[in-house]
Amino acid sequence: MALLHKLAPFSSLHSPFTGKPHFSPPRRHLVSFSASPFTEKHSLERYQRDQWVYEDNQTMSLPPPCDSGSVREEDIALQLPELKKLLEVLREKRESEGKCSGGECVPGNVFLVGTGPGDPELLTLKAVRVIKSADLLLYDRLVSNDVLDLVAPQAKLLYVGKTAGYHSRTQEEIHELLLNFAEAGATVVRLKGGDPLVFGRGGEEMDFLQQQGIQVKVIPGITAASGIAAELGIPLTHRGIANSVRFLTGHSRKGGSDPLFVSENAADSDSTLVVYMGLSTFPSLAHKLMLHGLSPQTPAAAIERGTTLQQRTVFAELKDLSEKITSAQLVSPTLIIVGKVVELSPFWPASTKEESCLMQT
Repeated sequence: MALLHKLAPFSSLHSPFTGKPHFSPPRRHLVSFSASPFTEKHSLERYQRDQWVYEDNQTMSLPPPCDSGSVREEDIALQLPELKKLLEVLREKRESEGKCSGGECVPGNVFLVGTGPGDPELLTLKAVRVIKSADLLLYDRLVSNDVLDLVAPQAKLLYVGKTAGYHSRTQEEIHELLLNFAEAGATVVRLKGGDPLVFGRGGEEMDFLQQQGIQVKVIPGITAASGIAAELGIPLTHRGIANSVRFLTGHSRKGGSDPLFVSENAADSDSTLVVYMGLSTFPSLAHKLMLHGLSPQTPAAAIERGTTLQQRTVFAELKDLSEKITSAQLVSPTLIIVGKVVELSPFWPASTKEESCLMQT
């Protein structure tokens, strides 16, 4: 209950609900993102999906600036009453099943589930089974809408996604939500795009919960590097061309434009480099890779919303890729693959193959 107690002071930010004919989400900057396969911040789809947690609240009036801290706190305050109700319902259910004694319930399980890069057909059978059996699912921005359609009607969904400049929940608040509901005996599923243990902070959540005595089970997902490369026919390793692959995050822990100072080691012509979350930092990374000896003619690709119907792809040599990304106006999530194996894709431009560095090796 730690998180709920922490957030209680914010409850004064909402007004009592009068007359509840149907759900009406908080009126902030509600925009329909039907073109996106993912849950975008402040989207109408998000509030419709999570409508249960706003049921006791009145439609909001004019909002403060879209990504201000007050918007985040206000949103949490609106959710607080229904979150408390759900905790009580879950406890009563466990008590009726004889699984609680003296106010203490047998803890439920927490599942960290990877949902892959977006295509629901890439889910594992175990992931589908667990998703359909959950009491509560905490989901990130990059869990695709098609995957969320698999959730059972009686289950509760709660968005905890993060985007640049706006975190609907801090990581610590996510930890507390997982703990609170697990302690109430719920089956809690933490849905993450890709694989939960590849740039998904799943390790942090697992470590926190295990220290609190909560059992955590991890269900792997197809990470974006594997799923998107396969979609494009790019082998991440290939005998005689790439003998290793390196996954790199484009974000440094403390922010900033420098992608973690790893360019010197990453500039290996016999390796494939895959950059996650690297749109903003890729120009700097590309410059450093070339500075440390990687050929400017190295084949590369940037893939937006890979494996979904909205996928867009840009192919170019390393020296030109940043400019082509800008020209194409690619948006997050975009995965970047750099290495000679990119040229093996059947989608690599034929005119470029004639002058390729791969054909000359």
